[in-house]
Amino acid sequence: MPDATGAATEAAGQASGFFGKFVQFIDSTHIVQQIEDVDAGGLFTNFWFMIPFIALIGWNIYKQSFKEIVIIFLLIGIWYLTGTTYMQTLIVDGELQIGKIIPVMFGGAAVIGIIIYMYFGRS
Repeated sequence: MPDATGAATEAAGQASGFFGKFVQFIDSTHIVQQIEDVDAGGLFTNFWFMIPFIALIGWNIYKQSFKEIVIIFLLIGIWYLTGTTYMQTLIVDGELQIGKIIPVMFGGAAVIGIIIYMYFGRS
């Protein structure tokens, strides 16, 4: 009979090695810090960003792909909301504020519900 515990331990070791390398890569590229340092006002007034962004929206309108447009605007809205002072006060002194997290959870569930409905609910 094969040793299931040994196989599971070996698989866990390989998975942790892969995810460990992935986490090290994310840390070495400072992606999280770069996302936090994005200047949204400067981004949406930058010519080199706005031309491809407008072209993307125009192409999706031309192809009548309104699902993608809605998802793009949902992602921009989520990105905007993560920078608000409300989101900055969700954790106070290392403790998660349950009263403040519940509306965020319901909002996230609503966004996921909208995306699921758009892709699977309509024909």
